[in-house]
Amino acid sequence: MFDIASSELILVALIALLVIGPKDLPRVLRAVGNWLGKARRMAAHFRSGLDEMVRQSEIEELEKKWAAENERIMREFPADPIGDTANVRQYDSLPPPEIESGPIPDDAKTKTKVKTKAKTKAPTKSAVKADSTP
Repeated sequence: MFDIASSELILVALIALLVIGPKDLPRVLRAVGNWLGKARRMAAHFRSGLDEMVRQSEIEELEKKWAAENERIMREFPADPIGDTANVRQYDSLPPPEIESGPIPDDAKTKTKVKTKAKTKAPTKSAVKADSTP
């Protein structure tokens, strides 16, 4: 934003140190930092306000275009359910789609099978007692 070289910045810092003095320099720098922060916040607020105004104008422009296009479509294709049905396609008069029917191929049958594990019986208490006796 500001084109300040490092040598110019050092010169300003030395002059500030000589004029203000080392005792009050931290307080002055803190105040300058606060002013810069306020200025940045005000600039950001102003920028966001401008951005919002631009967005609103774009939305209004798009709404106008949409309304004009909607009006054109409504004039071109009027929606009168009782009157004119010349523009409406009669899908009931179309023949049904052809569906192939026949035997299911063997590979299709094997793909849908679910493999299950064989069930084993759990040992009963009497079998466990018989195995544990010496």
